[in-house]
Amino acid sequence: MGKLYIIEGLPCSGKSTTSAFVAEELKKKHNVCCIDEGSGDHPADYEFHAFLNEADLHGFSKSEQEKITSVCQNKKDGYIAPLAAFDGELSDRLLKYKIYDFLPWETEYPVMLEKWLDFVNGAYNDTVYVFNCVFLQNPMCETMMRFGMSYLQSYEYIAKIAEIIKPLKPVVIYLKNDDIRHSVEKASKEREGWLDGVIDYHINSAYGKSINAQGFDGYVACLEERQKRELEILSQLDIENIVIADPQNDWDRAYGIIREMIV
Repeated sequence: MGKLYIIEGLPCSGKSTTSAFVAEELKKKHNVCCIDEGSGDHPADYEFHAFLNEADLHGFSKSEQEKITSVCQNKKDGYIAPLAAFDGELSDRLLKYKIYDFLPWETEYPVMLEKWLDFVNGAYNDTVYVFNCVFLQNPMCETMMRFGMSYLQSYEYIAKIAEIIKPLKPVVIYLKNDDIRHSVEKASKEREGWLDGVIDYHINSAYGKSINAQGFDGYVACLEERQKRELEILSQLDIENIVIADPQNDWDRAYGIIREMIV
């Protein structure tokens, strides 16, 4: 069986709930570490972190440098700073070095691959890990959405991650959504203010602009293309996976399929 289970799918597909379900099932026989999306402290991801090289660090005062380096992870090419450790003006200034959203791809790319490698090398032998996304979603939001890269460029990056995590015998559970519009509309009623933010991000991304995405319809169009690419990438990778179509229509059926897979 795998030592790493990754739940993937579009927003509003049920990834968090499914991740929790998988973790509870695995806990019946195994020691489990379940990491939800947006935790800010992920063993294989740098959400809410900044990366600064030596030149970047020298742009701060000596006292600020000391404060930054006191909480940083030292890497061979720079420093990883958890943004949650800072506030005020210093936090605002560090934001432009945020790994997601602001770093150029040539800087972000090796930093993220090294993070995945560090996770695999430090993974406990007696632990099964369950991740809510980060394997497909985060790379696609960066390569496809933010940078407007081609399918092939996204695939090549994700394939490198797949090769890194191969020692953990990863299993990807993908929650496919054939009615994206309805799922987003339903979720938006339960998440006040969420929809405006994600629409803005997607239609103003490099990919959104390339298709002239506008408003809610543009957001849905971005998600439809992202899901199409993710499923194609997943089918091309040498990694165990299962695609569950429209699990929200029958969660008992979906969980039954998953339960059989992980027993």
